Amino acid sequence: MRFFKDLSLSAFTAGFVAVLVGFTSSVAIVFQAAQAFGATPEIAASWMWALGIGMGLPSIVLSLWWRKPVMIAWSTPGAAVLAVAAGSYGMGEAVGAFIACAVLVVLAGATGWFERVMNRIPMAIAAALLAGVLARFGLDAFIAAKTALPLVLLMLGTYLAAKRLLPRYAVPLTLLVAMGFAAARGELSWSAVQFSLTWPVFTMPVFSWQAIVSLALPLFIVTMASQNLPGVATIRAAGYGDLPISKLITATGLATLVLAPFGAFALNLGAISAAICMGREAHEDPARRYTAAVSCGALYVMIAFFGAAVTGLLTAFPKELVAAIAGLALLGTIGSGLAAAVRDEPHREAAIITFLVTLSGVAIAGIGSAFWGVVAGALALAVQQAGRTKASAGKGIAASGNIAPDSSNMAATPGAGKTPR
Repeated sequence: MRFFKDLSLSAFTAGFVAVLVGFTSSVAIVFQAAQAFGATPEIAASWMWALGIGMGLPSIVLSLWWRKPVMIAWSTPGAAVLAVAAGSYGMGEAVGAFIACAVLVVLAGATGWFERVMNRIPMAIAAALLAGVLARFGLDAFIAAKTALPLVLLMLGTYLAAKRLLPRYAVPLTLLVAMGFAAARGELSWSAVQFSLTWPVFTMPVFSWQAIVSLALPLFIVTMASQNLPGVATIRAAGYGDLPISKLITATGLATLVLAPFGAFALNLGAISAAICMGREAHEDPARRYTAAVSCGALYVMIAFFGAAVTGLLTAFPKELVAAIAGLALLGTIGSGLAAAVRDEPHREAAIITFLVTLSGVAIAGIGSAFWGVVAGALALAVQQAGRTKASAGKGIAASGNIAPDSSNMAATPGAGKTPR
């Protein structure tokens, strides 16, 4: 099978790091959202089952189908919105809102309007958006030194040495050394690991216009603006601009629709996890990076069925280790995004504004900084270009607008009409 021929240690590690970062950074928010609706322990576990299946199977199937990394994730800001907006709504009304949100996402994908909006965003602003989203993880890697200086210094030293001697395995070696160091110091909480199977629990949906307005609409807005928007930017900045965005959005909506009664509140395109699996650290050859996404998907499926054990395993790692490995794994992608953002003089200032607003983490009306970064950059660009001849107007991230920060990523991707990155 071609997959096993293309699979490498670096790709599998990238998939593992993507799960580690994505899971440990936001699983607590998901549990808070479930508890806000009065979920029993069995229903909360069912949420993890549904989300694991909803992220894992589509990531596997879509990545194998297109031979390109396609990452599906849960909506972290969506979970935060649900935790705050739950109010007096019960689990049945919550599930009804999940289904209504899923229908809106399917419509957004099937009609193609979301992709048309994305195609109008200039490449520089898209790259700045990606860099702004990821830069916070880069900062966190070194902020972790405040509380775990020896660990972070060891990881940084290992990463730099490995990049010089064994660049493909820099991240796996860094993770392995960090785990050994943490284990030697007794900082891995193995007691949290409990082995038990997770079973889905069906909840009958209850539809009410109040829940749709209060839950479904905010969930839809933040998922599209704060998750799918940077997710598309990540895909195109990584050089996979020929992926059918509308079909991918539709697929996330359909997966949510099927799994909503079991707790899948909102599934969307991954951004952070996708950047990890789409970068050079996953594999030097862009055509083989899909194996990282498939590996990530397989791990998510394991989480679905062995939720308690895998949750305990992933949360056993010190938070500083997770922060540091995420930042180091994303260094190359952050650099590529920044380079592409400031490359063109006419778009440079607007791109910097996009980057800074996105990096700020500001949230207005419950919508995250990724959306407002694009809005600020687009307004800045409109003011700067007002009255000028728009020689390049309408050029978006583009189905063909792939960023090429280095020559090592210029190998053609199978099935693509143009060279990626």
